[in-house]
Amino acid sequence: MTAGEESGEAAQKFWPTAGRLLGLLRPFRLHVLGAVAATCAFAGLNVAAPKYLGDATDVVVEGVFQGTLDQRLGILLAAVAIMYVFASLFNWVQGALTAHAVQGLMYGLRASVEDKLHRLPSTYFRERSRGDVLSRATNDIDNIAQALNQVLTQLIVSVLMLFGSLAMMLWISPLLAAIAVATVPISTWITFLVARRSQEHFAVQWKETGELNAHVEEFVSGHEVIKAFGRQGHAVEVFSRSNGRLARAAAKAQYSAGVVQPLMVLMSNLNYIAVAVVGALQVIAGAMTIGGVQAFIQFSRLFTQPVGQIGGLLNVMQSCAASAGRVFVLLDAREDPQEPNLQQQDPPEQDGRPSGAAAGGAIVFDDVTFGYPGSVPAVRNLAFTVEPGQSVAIVGHTGAGKSTVVNLLMRFLEPTSGRITMGGLNIADIPRDHLRARFGVVLQDSWLFGGTIRDNIAYGRPDAPDAAIVAAAEATHADRFIRSLPHGYDTVLENGGDPLSQGQRQLLTIARAQLAGRSVLVLDEATSSVDSRTELLIRQAMQRLRHGRTSFVIAHRLSTIRNADLILVMDHGRIVEQGTHGRLLAANSYYARLYNAQFAEREGKAGVLEGGL
Repeated sequence: MTAGEESGEAAQKFWPTAGRLLGLLRPFRLHVLGAVAATCAFAGLNVAAPKYLGDATDVVVEGVFQGTLDQRLGILLAAVAIMYVFASLFNWVQGALTAHAVQGLMYGLRASVEDKLHRLPSTYFRERSRGDVLSRATNDIDNIAQALNQVLTQLIVSVLMLFGSLAMMLWISPLLAAIAVATVPISTWITFLVARRSQEHFAVQWKETGELNAHVEEFVSGHEVIKAFGRQGHAVEVFSRSNGRLARAAAKAQYSAGVVQPLMVLMSNLNYIAVAVVGALQVIAGAMTIGGVQAFIQFSRLFTQPVGQIGGLLNVMQSCAASAGRVFVLLDAREDPQEPNLQQQDPPEQDGRPSGAAAGGAIVFDDVTFGYPGSVPAVRNLAFTVEPGQSVAIVGHTGAGKSTVVNLLMRFLEPTSGRITMGGLNIADIPRDHLRARFGVVLQDSWLFGGTIRDNIAYGRPDAPDAAIVAAAEATHADRFIRSLPHGYDTVLENGGDPLSQGQRQLLTIARAQLAGRSVLVLDEATSSVDSRTELLIRQAMQRLRHGRTSFVIAHRLSTIRNADLILVMDHGRIVEQGTHGRLLAANSYYARLYNAQFAEREGKAGVLEGGL
């Protein structure tokens, strides 16, 4: 399901989405009940105050005609002042309790999204832009928080003020009340008509926000490439188009939401004119007092104002529902298959020591095939065995399926058919966390987080002592350049590894794998970003690192895998050859042509690239 389809689906389910969102407030029901009680007190005091002000006006009018003011005036004014003071206090209590409940809900929702992101399969992120996923986890949740604060604070107040002022108007003058209420059906019809349309526009707005975030993320991460190729103008054009779509979608959403308030103000003013004119006639006829008309006009304002506020809140609720729908689509996304109970007692490795039945056993691919739905299989009929401690190299042209083999082994992907066993156990019966705890990984793209060099090396073994961290850096020839930095191992890295070079970053990731000491190593073109001298040093370090451990090496530079115990040569998802470097060269087949093509210039030979390479 694409992001657009998800947004459209979310926009069609307002009430289920709203009910699910409010259901998340159950853990904070005491705060919500307290906020409701404070709101009721606030609304009650605000509804009662105008009646006392009307009585005070009547006392003033009587005093003007009689030449003296009744002492009741001071009592009434004092009562009104006390009402407004306590109303403000209850309003503050309501706001505090609502904020606590909403932020608690948001804390839990963010935690759920974070936890969900860790449980989603890697295919989910391949099918969606990172910017859209990040927008759901940040912008949409922030919009939900702002909307809930506004809705929970104002909606209850508006409803209570609406019915409270209506009751008081009926008490003072049923005739004027009928006039005031006459505009409600029109206002209600306008509100719901606009709200129904605005939800669609808000759904599009948040979808476009996610796409814009995706573009910005790409531009920031690839700014050097953009400048190197002189494509700043193109980047600006792409951003402008996306920004324009967002601006148009936001304008439509805000226009549909903003059209309600002016219409409500118009209806309120027309209502005010009618009440003022009829009220004056009632005073002349002696049916009402001046204070009664004054109180009624205040109640009329209290009555029409909530109608407009509710109309505006409905649009806020539509925006909130659109964002909540996008977040719930993420939370409901299909996860990796449920973990089995088998081997739950098998703990992960600790301090680099393998544990469990599968830790030291052979790894067997038994006729494994994998393909994405509706596409040609990425790998087909893979069958090979890796004995404990062996070094296995996987080579082949781009797209041959090399990385897919490793992703299947670590259960980032699940086989379409066949099975993979480790130590005689089907890895499908080993919990993913426990299985992956046996792997040390060095990827082609070195990933470093914001923090010290010390913390980055210790990422796979957070409790490692400083001596072990330094030893790992020395073994991978990273210690020398680390100590040349002003703060050594306490140097803080930012933006994925600044201020280090790409080769130095790669050395740190290799040191990380060295320190973790897992029983199986995965090296995905681990020496691609270093010079020839550093490559030689790393190969020596890897030789020590692989001792007693099984290793899988994905390599394009065949110089790094000459000493591998087993080389798997892949082409179009199949293993076309396997054996040692010497035997494969002697066979003078696919691998030999690949090798000769890569080293022809260096060795002065006329290498020929054949077989679709």
